[in-house]
Amino acid sequence: MNDEKFLENYRKGFPYLKLRGAAVPGDGIKVLDEAAQNKALEYFSVHSGSKLKFVPASGAASRMFKELFEARDILERGGELDKDSNAARFVDEIERYPFYTEELFDGSTPFEVIDKVIGKAGLDYGNKPKGQILFHKYETQVRTAFEEHLVEGAEYAKDENNVVNLHFTVSPDHMEGFKRLLDSVYKKYEERFGVRYNVSFSVQDPSTDIIAVNEDNTPFIKDDGTPLYRPGGHGALIRNLNQVDADIIFLKNIDNVVNERLIADTLRWKKILAGELLRVRGRVFSYMMLLESGNDSPELLEEIKEFLNKEFSVVLPDDVQDLKRSLRLKLDRPIRVCGMVRNEGEPGGGPFIAFDSDGSTSLQILEAAQLDKANSEVAAMIKGSTHFNPVDLVCSVHRYTGEKYELEKYVDHNTGFISQKSYQGRNLKAQELPGLWNGAMSNWNTMFVEVPLITFNPVKSVFDLLRPEHL
Repeated sequence: MNDEKFLENYRKGFPYLKLRGAAVPGDGIKVLDEAAQNKALEYFSVHSGSKLKFVPASGAASRMFKELFEARDILERGGELDKDSNAARFVDEIERYPFYTEELFDGSTPFEVIDKVIGKAGLDYGNKPKGQILFHKYETQVRTAFEEHLVEGAEYAKDENNVVNLHFTVSPDHMEGFKRLLDSVYKKYEERFGVRYNVSFSVQDPSTDIIAVNEDNTPFIKDDGTPLYRPGGHGALIRNLNQVDADIIFLKNIDNVVNERLIADTLRWKKILAGELLRVRGRVFSYMMLLESGNDSPELLEEIKEFLNKEFSVVLPDDVQDLKRSLRLKLDRPIRVCGMVRNEGEPGGGPFIAFDSDGSTSLQILEAAQLDKANSEVAAMIKGSTHFNPVDLVCSVHRYTGEKYELEKYVDHNTGFISQKSYQGRNLKAQELPGLWNGAMSNWNTMFVEVPLITFNPVKSVFDLLRPEHL
């Protein structure tokens, strides 16, 4: 996509999606009973294909320490912290954090405690990615978020040969740090779990960077006379996902990990989601083979219509001219099964049933910016929404023939995000590509499955590390 197309997006904005309604239990979100859960686990247990865990890990941890940066500024100017503030409690409770050591922190003033966490002379966490931050403390060790993904991967992303395939997308500045971290820890986890790790890394393609603009939508020009380009957001990672290959791909954010004492539910539900993927994919492949063999009986076509509606909430418009062709096009897509948790105030994309450009419906994970909240009908749908997406996906990226899909062909380029940012004190507007699990997967076949809240444990701020799930 060239600059002119992006500039047009700034000028026109992105259209709101037309909704049929929020996806809720019984209408878009599956709630699996114990029998269905066990059946899914059985599908997963007999699966012999390759597996890979894909972890977006390029995000810097600076936002995680935002309040500590502000507190350091206050102390540096000679001020004092409000005793009831998060920062003051952080200083008081520093011994509870996994990165605390007597050697580094004992005898430190409040300013020194904070500076030793975020400053370059100490841990430098203000400049490191989340994956390299110590998240959890155990009896004999401490672990980074990166290590917790190694632990998880050994439990559900292991193949027949006990090889655990993991792929992390990281920023170029932090690549070497991740490689050093991997080299320092992988052997102890290989020994513990009896596996061999095959870990790969990639960076976001610089060609996906997007031109920034001024408030009047003209290109933002830096002091050196060149236009400012900004990373295109996590939606650009569809290219990275397109470069890896496995029969099943697990997708999960770097900061969504839990202390190992609570890991059982996470592992169980990851396997259930994968089992559901295998079950529904088997049906898709069977139908594709029947259609390709020339079978177009009214009974078969009606059965496929019911299947698409039941599993993916795909309903074709009444005026379809060539039913067999339409059904084939709907079946012949990548598949994702997405965990959905009950909305209890956590941020996250919401599950909705949307109308596609051809008039059919599909399941979509939508962000607030994609919804016309000023429309009373849409506002009512949002209010009636019960779940949100914790970025807990299991993906299939192959056709029934074994051929791999070209994932960039299934992106909805009419979706995206425009946000207010700044550069060296100057305000600007930035644009992000369709989100990885939003518009970048818009034209996948999608299933939503309810999962328990315990499987979602993000660390958005450093204070989250003192939540029970991380202690």
